[in-house]
Amino acid sequence: MKDKHEEIKEYYGKELTTSEDLKTNACCTMEEPPEHIKGALRNIHNEVLDKYYGCGLAIPAKIEGLRILDLGSGSGRDCYILSQLVGQEGEVIGVDMTDEQLNVANKHIDYHTEKFGYKHSNVKFLKGNMEKLEELNLEPNSFDLIISNCVINLATDKEKVLADVYNLLKPGGEMYFSDVYSDRRISKELQADPVLWGECLSGALYWNDFLRISRKVGFTDPRSVKNNPITIENKEVHEKCGDIQFFSVTYRLWKIDGLEDECEDYGQAVTYKGTIENNGSSFDLDDHHHFPKGKIMTVCGNTFLMLQATRYAEHFEFYGTWDTHYGVFEGCGGAMPFSTEEGGEAASCC
Repeated sequence: MKDKHEEIKEYYGKELTTSEDLKTNACCTMEEPPEHIKGALRNIHNEVLDKYYGCGLAIPAKIEGLRILDLGSGSGRDCYILSQLVGQEGEVIGVDMTDEQLNVANKHIDYHTEKFGYKHSNVKFLKGNMEKLEELNLEPNSFDLIISNCVINLATDKEKVLADVYNLLKPGGEMYFSDVYSDRRISKELQADPVLWGECLSGALYWNDFLRISRKVGFTDPRSVKNNPITIENKEVHEKCGDIQFFSVTYRLWKIDGLEDECEDYGQAVTYKGTIENNGSSFDLDDHHHFPKGKIMTVCGNTFLMLQATRYAEHFEFYGTWDTHYGVFEGCGGAMPFSTEEGGEAASCC
């Protein structure tokens, strides 16, 4: 594994020149973005867009004014989307270790500053390895949001990456990121294949190992937001992978004191006010928490905290206390949180 970082820089700096060079759709976003994201994309330079390698939409709701870190920012596509959404007073920092990608991102800072109508850029890019974030002297507890788009799978020490993310987030902050996961552990032989690793496949975590690592470093209740099965059209790559199934999944991980490892029932409820921009009629916290405007919804203690102890608090009415515990919240399960099978059940549900 000692040469993985050099292999990745070679693959994304020289092997791939545009997203058209990818051999699979693992690093391709498969969901259509909402209208406000489409509008932001229209303002981004074509060279930045051409060198985008992402597998999801790693941009949550209500981010105006936030301080955001993008791990594996590449050519800067997501950073420049975020730049428009956080506004002039927000800040976006991108971290990447590939010179060719950083050169593209930095080359277009002035173009985007002018395009967005800003007096000064609110984006900057740092050269660094996400497995060595301590070398960048980033202040602990200083980021409202940390994102990543199809990059964590490329790390050899994923636990350290997630532990460092937890340390950098403010209390009540979140990691919101898209990545590739597998339905089983991947062999060392496949992990050693530079093409499979570069295509975001053989570095993918088995979904249950991801949940274990997340909880170990402090993200007690990981929530799946979106998921899509990944199809491998390249015959050679498909034969190497065999029966392994891969999924592109967007997760949100919250840094909140008091979250429990199970969804517990305290008789609590919330009502969404309909006041989050671009979410007027309803708000989705994750793939199994849909909040229509004005409807009182019963929730577990963890969901209550994810709304009350975060930037979403002003947009909800909260009912109930922590005085009485009624047991496990009905509907919690332990199955794989995403599935190609019809009727697949979600984990951490409530």
